[in-house]
Amino acid sequence: MKIVAITSCPTGIAHTYMAAEGLEKGAKKLGHIIKVETQGSIGVENRLTEQEIAEAELVVIAADVKVDLSRFTGKKVYETASNAAIKDGAGVITAAINS
Repeated sequence: MKIVAITSCPTGIAHTYMAAEGLEKGAKKLGHIIKVETQGSIGVENRLTEQEIAEAELVVIAADVKVDLSRFTGKKVYETASNAAIKDGAGVITAAINS
């Protein structure tokens, strides 16, 4: 499955990147393809393209701040806290797929 994700936290430092890593490891473990955009203190990194969003079957938002979801209209979107992705990225991916 192709998945796109966004991670973000209030300070935009550690948890943003730890959540991204958790989702990437979890998706890989489960055999899925994922691209994670981070919205941290230094701005947006690894920005999702329109094509990547169009091809994605699932959108995962692991954030503790409001994320603009307008790019994902018509997509299956699963939202959770960044801490969930840090603790169990594979669990978040599985929950998102089954939601």
